[in-house]
Amino acid sequence: MAETLDYVGVLMPSLLQGALITVKLFVFTLIFALPLGLPFALGSNCKIPPLRWISRIYIWIFRGTPLMLQLFFFYFYIPIALDIRLDAFTTAAITFVLNYAAYLAEIYRGGIESIDRGQYEAAQSLGLGKGQTMFGIILPQTIKRVLPAVSNEAITLIKDTALVSVLAVGELLKAARGAVNRDQDTLAYALAAAIYLLFTFLLTMLSNYLERRYSKYEAKE
Repeated sequence: MAETLDYVGVLMPSLLQGALITVKLFVFTLIFALPLGLPFALGSNCKIPPLRWISRIYIWIFRGTPLMLQLFFFYFYIPIALDIRLDAFTTAAITFVLNYAAYLAEIYRGGIESIDRGQYEAAQSLGLGKGQTMFGIILPQTIKRVLPAVSNEAITLIKDTALVSVLAVGELLKAARGAVNRDQDTLAYALAAAIYLLFTFLLTMLSNYLERRYSKYEAKE
């Protein structure tokens, strides 16, 4: 037991460093993907054909191809085609933002379409413009409705960050695999799994708190 604890002490610094990179990728993706999904959600229902088709094609491509394939595309093909050199973490972050923005766009679109059409008519009768109606009435209600789905995407995201290990990004899974290959001991995988479970547990608790909070506001309304 003492030897195991000593070995855990040896492993934890590299695993925690990898976990920090995982968190950085997670936070970066959410910060940019959450707002980026909205214009594509609005664009997919836009009455202007070019904007509508650009939005739908973007969503179709990024939801219809594997995330790992997208990582390879941006890491290997783009530098050759456009002569743009990006480090592995930046490439992974951009790919994750574009991928998750597409999924969030569909979630937002579904939430917007779930709002009763009578609210649009009521806003129009009050003399509100389309922008005022969308941002002042529809979107605040949409946020409440899509929160569970967005929370699920956030939990999926923390697990998907493991995919960037294929680009030699030193995140949690790569740190664990490096330790296993070096020491021929799978304990690092168990510790990495525990850290992922901790992350998902914390995200689940935050999601439940936000859902209860918004449900309380709906009940008051």
